[in-house]
Amino acid sequence: MKTHVKALVVGGGAVGTSIAYHLARAGWQDVMLLERDELTSGSTWHAAGLLPLFNMGYATSHIHDYSVKFYKTLEEETGLNAGFYVVGNLRMAQSRARMDEFELYASTAETVGIPYEWMSPDQIRERWPLVRTEDLQGALYHPTDGYINPADVTQAMAKGARQRGVVVERRWQVDGYHWTGAEWQVTVTKMVEKGGNLVPSDEQQVISAEHVVTATGNHAQRTARLLGLKIPAIPVEHQYIVTEPDPALAEWRAVGNAEHPVLRDADAKWYVREERKGWILGPYERNAPARFLYDVPESFRADLFPLDLDRIEEEYMSMIHRIPSSETVGLKDDYNGPICYTPDGNPLVGPAPGLRNMWLAEGFSFGITAAGGTGYYLAQMMVEGEAEIDMAALDPKRYGRWMTTEYAARKNEECYEHVYILHHPDEEREACRPLRTAPCYDRMKARGAQFGCVNGFERPNYFGPLDAPESFDHDARSFRRGGWWQYAVDEAKAVREGVGLIDASAFTKHWVSGKGATEFLDWFTTNKLPKVGRINLTYALTEAGTTRTEYTIVRREENGYYLVSAGALTEYDGDYLRKSAEDFMERTGKLVLVHDVTTQWGVFAVAGPKARALLRDVIKDAEPDTALSNKRFPWLSAREIELGMCPVMAIRVAYTGELGWELHHPIEMQNYLFDLLEKAGAAHGLKLVGARAQNWLRQEKSYRAFGTELGRDATPLEADLPRFVDQEKEFRGKAAMQALGVRSKCCTLLIDGPEDADPWGREALYLDGEKIGRLTSGGYSVAFDKSIGMGYVRPDLAAEGTRLKVRMQGQLWDAVVTCDAPYDPKNETIRKDG
Repeated sequence: MKTHVKALVVGGGAVGTSIAYHLARAGWQDVMLLERDELTSGSTWHAAGLLPLFNMGYATSHIHDYSVKFYKTLEEETGLNAGFYVVGNLRMAQSRARMDEFELYASTAETVGIPYEWMSPDQIRERWPLVRTEDLQGALYHPTDGYINPADVTQAMAKGARQRGVVVERRWQVDGYHWTGAEWQVTVTKMVEKGGNLVPSDEQQVISAEHVVTATGNHAQRTARLLGLKIPAIPVEHQYIVTEPDPALAEWRAVGNAEHPVLRDADAKWYVREERKGWILGPYERNAPARFLYDVPESFRADLFPLDLDRIEEEYMSMIHRIPSSETVGLKDDYNGPICYTPDGNPLVGPAPGLRNMWLAEGFSFGITAAGGTGYYLAQMMVEGEAEIDMAALDPKRYGRWMTTEYAARKNEECYEHVYILHHPDEEREACRPLRTAPCYDRMKARGAQFGCVNGFERPNYFGPLDAPESFDHDARSFRRGGWWQYAVDEAKAVREGVGLIDASAFTKHWVSGKGATEFLDWFTTNKLPKVGRINLTYALTEAGTTRTEYTIVRREENGYYLVSAGALTEYDGDYLRKSAEDFMERTGKLVLVHDVTTQWGVFAVAGPKARALLRDVIKDAEPDTALSNKRFPWLSAREIELGMCPVMAIRVAYTGELGWELHHPIEMQNYLFDLLEKAGAAHGLKLVGARAQNWLRQEKSYRAFGTELGRDATPLEADLPRFVDQEKEFRGKAAMQALGVRSKCCTLLIDGPEDADPWGREALYLDGEKIGRLTSGGYSVAFDKSIGMGYVRPDLAAEGTRLKVRMQGQLWDAVVTCDAPYDPKNETIRKDG
């Protein structure tokens, strides 16, 4: 056995073998894969092997698309048939809302280049007469996917990896990880058969590895414990049944008809495919339990759980309704095995938090579909430093250290149940909420707040009626303008015309100090650092020159900086910041201290033409009439002020593009400050405002948002933000950013869309029938009374006045590129004196 390798991949399922294969294909010569049992002995062996391209996420869609294409090449390379049956995938809809979902997905698919077709009920019935169609609205058909034999494709990737020099070792279990500062020392134990169980022997080895990748599937909790991490990857039971041959299906195939596509009745919550003249039914039912919350028993190998037919009775009966001939056939086989999930359904792929050269590939609920693409893009991250697509949506650090086993288990159960529940873009799932709340949560709720969840925090999305039932937000969701839409319109108008108050406490906040803080941040970020008492907007780049994080930096002392970034990614930002500071200190010997102060500070944003008048009524100052004037409190500055008895770090900036201030306050004084502002605000028409209205307003100002316009697949220059990049100084990623050039460019568009819908930021953009870009954000503009969006197009098309088309609800609608910041482009409103 080799004891020194460049990369050690732990886990021999489809995901692990793909990673090993792609690392070798990317040029790494010394790769080893370890499997504690036999290849495919985890969830891979009992997976149904479906390859659904359907996914609302941009990164995940790319991953699935790569897998489907890659698997078709394996036989030519390895000589092994991967068992890929390209039968297509027919996703049926029983409701108009489901067709709306398919249409939104289809536009997303166009941005990736995934082919699809629309089918009417009559076309389905004519082509596949065994399928009942009279209660269908239509269907989305993917002709290029189908299903694959999970064991065969895994063995094919393993053979391909071996051909490229990868060493595959079976029956070795990892029992310890130790980082020396330069490499990982991985203690492994030989596993042996004993009484039908796989148990550790006395034989141990220590493998030195520069990099380690864990792809341990159902054993993720054991991996987390060994590494000292929290990983919200916990399996949930998934059962499927195989019927005896269906005589009607056998007769259909006997006369030369092709195999049915994989059938999905999303509203009935199941998939069905042919299996030896019978059917496989895979339901996604309610009340499927999470398993192995802490560990997989040693006695559990390629084993299954008892079938619970009562739990899937509704789905079974709906299969009989959709395929009437299946009513008379018996059951031949049943499978109920563990499939790993995460709270949002996306796997955990990328660098492990707090660790060096440790990479996670865990939590794959659709592991066969994702395995090929995960190997490809993770190998890019490891070998080249960054993937060609933004992988932040899959980053393991999207869940912070507040996450617990109980939270993960209950959310994973909910995620399983939601596989086929309508995926509204405005969906907010209910399990495990509320959990993280600001002190003003109860006050906001009493005033009609309908909350969203960001990094576990409750944040108002909008304020509905005070007497709204518990189901109000659920019933308000839509792929069009939902029942919440008018409330958000009224809130946006209040900010443009009067004054609004927004709870922004979920913002990520870090304090950076020490003698090396200034030099570090000057290297770490793209913009000039502000002077004491001032602020700036800046970016931290990846080594590949793309945008890793957006910061508002407040310089409070000569070497003391308050950094504010996106609320959804506290651990994601914090881990990168801490590791970068550690690297800087090792290189220079200068001290940099980084503290996460997110939960120490609450934030209220007060914005609108009347914002100054409201704050003037509560500020305690020797000269209150001038305390908030441009002379004493200019735009893009920060000051310590007192509002009533509350000390506040006020920042003159507004994400809405109106006159306004962010009021950063001690979290324990939040309710006092809220009551003070609400009482004083009554005289000024103060309105509470949620995140959805704020999102529309920031698009009117062309303010880019991290996770949409800003990410690891584009540079700040491609985001059209050269004013925040000082190319006269040296900063991390500068040369790589310059070498990339401007491959595409961000712009803002005003859209003449349908009367009852706005874009969501997932739509394809066209010129003369050619796809030339995509939206990254979308919504409604109260200033222009039409839809608005932001997105990326070819650089030559980003000029003001360019006329394009945007795909919405299956149709192309007129869109025009507007100027940057179409609302108040000269910033006269936001700089207004008083």
